[in-house]
Amino acid sequence: MKHIHYLDQKAEAVTEAGAQGLMIRTVIGEEDGAPNFYMRVLTFDAGGKSPRHSHPWEHETFVLRGKGALEVDGRTVNLKPGDVAYVPPNALHQIQATEALEML
Repeated sequence: MKHIHYLDQKAEAVTEAGAQGLMIRTVIGEEDGAPNFYMRVLTFDAGGKSPRHSHPWEHETFVLRGKGALEVDGRTVNLKPGDVAYVPPNALHQIQATEALEML
């Protein structure tokens, strides 16, 4: 079992090309004995963004606070607190924060 407050997990800057103003905390991952699931808390500065990218695994997201936009394969939706979004495997996607944004 693991039990922590998410702020006790070190936040790391995302430095991939195209990323800006984005920090990530892996609160549950492989090092915790979870081989098939990662839980990450993403924190964007206002105007921050993730790189536009794709990969063979899906994302399930939940917006905790703030606002932004999620683009998936050319379709964009606005994000606000309480929103849930699913990004399928291999989909080209990017998140952009219009104000400080925090999401799982």
